[in-house]
Amino acid sequence: MQRRGIGIAGIVVLGGIAWLAPQARSARVEAGARAPEAAAPAGKQALFNGKDLSGWKQVLGDANADPAKTWSIVDGAIRCSGQPAGYIRTEQSFKNYFLVIEWRWPENPTNSGVLLHMQGADKVWPKSVEAQLMSGQAGDFWLIDGATAQVDDARRNPGAAINVKGMAKAEMKPGEWNRYEITCIDGHVVLVINGELVNVGRNCTPNEGFICLQSEGSPIEFRKVELTPIP
Repeated sequence: MQRRGIGIAGIVVLGGIAWLAPQARSARVEAGARAPEAAAPAGKQALFNGKDLSGWKQVLGDANADPAKTWSIVDGAIRCSGQPAGYIRTEQSFKNYFLVIEWRWPENPTNSGVLLHMQGADKVWPKSVEAQLMSGQAGDFWLIDGATAQVDDARRNPGAAINVKGMAKAEMKPGEWNRYEITCIDGHVVLVINGELVNVGRNCTPNEGFICLQSEGSPIEFRKVELTPIP
């Protein structure tokens, strides 16, 4: 897929990387800095070690369900069965960062998501800004349990104002790997899928918290979950 530059209200995406113009981010991030990769490579954190779920907490809506039947490691990737509804979340809270997640649907594609800035009690579903993974709608925002964001109101779902539609469809075919690049800086959230800018949210609340991967439908796999802090 050809990558292209897109400018939108202080956000520019070049080569699949989101840049925040100086007026759109904190003054402590210097003008012209490549915001998502501002940290040195040594600052990258592999949130998934390729072997087990160390550093993650498992939460399921059904208290009697066996988490091992929902979450497993297969060929170096996290495999989620999609049932019952729930999520795994980081044990560590994060604020400003560049997050890379690679995912695919190995079977019939349905629904999942990446919950950003999750706060409050563990429940289905917790307060968070969801970067949608639902097949055909990846790149949408869902503002869950009171989360807020300044967005293009023309893209709000008239039937559900907490849903903000993406600007582009950039998913690969089922079975192929996709790449999510998510930039979070001082409440601004930028979503890029496979090199295409798909959504922008400003002044999001909460603006920090845990990161979650959802179980919500059918099997989905995650082979990379990598975070670079933005100082």
